[in-house]
Amino acid sequence: MSDHLNQLLAEFDPELPLERARTIPSTWYFDTDIAAAERRHVFGHSWIVVGRADQVEARGSFLTLDVAGEPLLVVRGDDGELRAFYNVCRHRAAPIMNEPCGTATKLRCRYHGWTYDLTGRLRGTPEFDGVQDFRREENGLREVGVATWGPFVAVCLNEPQKSFADFLAPLPERTSASLAGLRFVERRDYTLNCNWKVFVDNYLDGGYHINTVHPGLADMLDYSQYRTETFAWTSVQSGPLTTAGGAVRSGRAQYWYVFPNFMLNLYDGVADTNLVLPLGPDRCRVIFDFYFANQDAKFRSDSLAVAHAVQLEDAGICEEVQRGLGSRSFDTGRFSVRRENAGYHFHRLLARSLSETV
Repeated sequence: MSDHLNQLLAEFDPELPLERARTIPSTWYFDTDIAAAERRHVFGHSWIVVGRADQVEARGSFLTLDVAGEPLLVVRGDDGELRAFYNVCRHRAAPIMNEPCGTATKLRCRYHGWTYDLTGRLRGTPEFDGVQDFRREENGLREVGVATWGPFVAVCLNEPQKSFADFLAPLPERTSASLAGLRFVERRDYTLNCNWKVFVDNYLDGGYHINTVHPGLADMLDYSQYRTETFAWTSVQSGPLTTAGGAVRSGRAQYWYVFPNFMLNLYDGVADTNLVLPLGPDRCRVIFDFYFANQDAKFRSDSLAVAHAVQLEDAGICEEVQRGLGSRSFDTGRFSVRRENAGYHFHRLLARSLSETV
């Protein structure tokens, strides 16, 4: 690591108890060395959710996504196997597939027409006769680890240290029954003018901002019984919903976070996921996928309207925080011991990942 990056990492102490802890420094939300290190270490060594299992169920079906600057492709082969590759042609680095999802019998780069089969093997190299010391079998697509759990597909760019299901623990055992009856209905996409970590911080503040930022949500949630638990790579905030939430939400709300950038919001018969993708030090993309049981169209419409309103409120406060982080008046903040243990948990995981060597 560079001396500059070492100096930045030394400014945060992840060993302090929550009562004495400070947040990561504001510099971490802007610095290009931090962003580059996050790409290599945080997003390069973790299981990252990239899509839904239903997108790649059929043979020949595929999905693509750019994660922290890495173009990725997941495809179901003719043999029924699921594989993931860098979505980068071995000839001139153009993308192989340009659509977010679809079906294909082969993978063909539109730049120079190089063609790969669904196992990633290079099959076609137009007008490449006479090239010396070139072995087609050594120029297939670069493969990465891929796994599914429940409705989710994830990739790991480096050798995973544990299975995807183990990485999620204890989310699978505590949510499988609730997710089983849900089906994907709609996707919504938002671009925010803030660092991806600002969005995660906001999500993980233990409901601290609900009463002030989300007055409508505050009426639905019994804030006095809101609780947070942290685990190895995940955390969950939960609390019972009041009768005021019965129109669109009921039961017990569960807000699961999976390091570094995935969230699952679960209620009775309703769920949505948030996938937070960095677009640079001060911009991010948030993809929402919505799942429902067999509710009617009005219920779904009302539920989506509530979710959209909450997201606009979160986007507004996150962008305000990003501007404030750039002020010379601010460097670090403190954590609410009662509410923000999941936020400190995130910062500690982040610091640990950034400190690891490749």
